[in-house]
Amino acid sequence: MYKDQKICVVIPALNEEASIGKVIDAIPEFVDHVIVINDGSTDRTREIATEKGAVVVNHKGNKGLGIAFRSGVRKVLELGGDIMVNMDADGQFNPKDVSKLITPIIDGKADFVTASRFKDPELWPEMSKVKFWGNKQMSRLISRIINQRFYDVSCGFRAYTKDTLLRLNLFGTFTYTQETFIDLAFKGLTIVEVPTKVRGTREHGKSRMASNLFKYGYRTSSIILKTLRDYRPMRLFGNLALIFLLAALALGIFLLQHFFRTGEFSPHKWAGFTAGFLFSVSLIIMGLGFVMDMFARMRHNQEEVLYHLKKISLEKGDDVRDIAPRATLPTVQE
Repeated sequence: MYKDQKICVVIPALNEEASIGKVIDAIPEFVDHVIVINDGSTDRTREIATEKGAVVVNHKGNKGLGIAFRSGVRKVLELGGDIMVNMDADGQFNPKDVSKLITPIIDGKADFVTASRFKDPELWPEMSKVKFWGNKQMSRLISRIINQRFYDVSCGFRAYTKDTLLRLNLFGTFTYTQETFIDLAFKGLTIVEVPTKVRGTREHGKSRMASNLFKYGYRTSSIILKTLRDYRPMRLFGNLALIFLLAALALGIFLLQHFFRTGEFSPHKWAGFTAGFLFSVSLIIMGLGFVMDMFARMRHNQEEVLYHLKKISLEKGDDVRDIAPRATLPTVQE
């Protein structure tokens, strides 16, 4: 079924010596390459992965999950992979489910497939109520931004076609999960969710990504806002300008009502000055939105050019990194 496709599994890992060996051992035999991105581990993660026959890419120090993901993308392209599957090294995902993720791609029904922990209520994992609520709210937010309904935008078990990898342009260092959804959805690629049974807690250690939910929420929200700024600036700046405009109108109406009742503006002249200030801010934000929208159109054209350059470079056997942004494909030590 998969003989015509070179399949690579990418596993970012940071101090996962307790689980990385079991994860690699469970990878299906039809997978051509298992690639471990050793993100500055100080334990035996690198040694164990090498002993298990994985291709190991080493970072000098901890760079973050976002950069580890992009290192995996680069290595898959270098190895000529047709499909990339990324999964965590902590053992929460069942490697045998790789076939579930790549099937929609093989059948030509998807460009990007993600495992979904929450689409099927019967498969909901056991996790704290706070984490469950946070995941659901994040999925609702991303769904609203991209105007498509998704139930799990934070799962780290996903599959991509080669063409999708060439189109990806990510810049977040902390994580990549939500940014990937926005980036690919805005580019019109087909995204499919596959309900999958996932263990809700790690067998060894604690989650580093969501150990502090407030910090996680802040950093992921920052990535989302930057992506929205770059791809849909009028939605961001237009809504913000509307808020200031409505506040200005409310104060203006309040002041006029007072004037019609009393015949004078005192003692609420402050409302008029504040309304004028808020109206000016609204105009400035809207103007900024128009400027950012112009840059967004330029970015769209540049990304199309970049995609074709990367594709040509890959076909010629050149290093894709030579023409890709540094933030997209980082330099690593192998």
